[in-house]
Amino acid sequence: MDFLYGAELRRQVSERLDAFTRSPLDDDTLRAAAVALVIVGGGDDGEASLLLTRRPTHLNRHGGQFALPGGRVDDGETLVDAALRELDEELGLTLGSGDVLGRLDDYPTRSGFRISPIVMWGGENPALNPDPNEVARIFHIPFHELDSPALPNLIDSDAGDHPIMSVPLPATGGLVYAPTAAMIYQFREVALRGAATRVSHFDQPQFAWS
Repeated sequence: MDFLYGAELRRQVSERLDAFTRSPLDDDTLRAAAVALVIVGGGDDGEASLLLTRRPTHLNRHGGQFALPGGRVDDGETLVDAALRELDEELGLTLGSGDVLGRLDDYPTRSGFRISPIVMWGGENPALNPDPNEVARIFHIPFHELDSPALPNLIDSDAGDHPIMSVPLPATGGLVYAPTAAMIYQFREVALRGAATRVSHFDQPQFAWS
């Protein structure tokens, strides 16, 4: 697949998401949340990339961890509305429903959320204005890193029957762990490779539980 940012990439990603039968998670004990997987241009040699953030260390929940822009769904909001709002609040990037390309599987977190990943088309080298209270740093993950055979990395969990997933992303300088890793990996599998890979069963390290 060609990773050049442009109309052809958008068409391919949209078609693969349209063909994907997502697996919703019906569990009323989990709080609804939504995150944005935003495809942007402006990389080296015109390559597309995915936006990823690192949360400030002072935050009480998930401080210092890698995260996709997003958060809990407010009363009266749709999942898409929540993802768009959180993206605007965290990164200062205003997109609309016409920029949404599709959705991936819901992912249950150890911290009690049901995360719904929304894939979006973010524009060519968009101006970003991150909120320092929510975002310590923004990373642009080039698609060739997502396509690496090194993804994913799995280790045994002491707290569950399924392995803990992480993804090595050189742009971040290290490993990104589930739940974020699981959603990034499924994005790679579905949007870039057209595979119906499931990830909701993969576990998270204990530092990501709260």
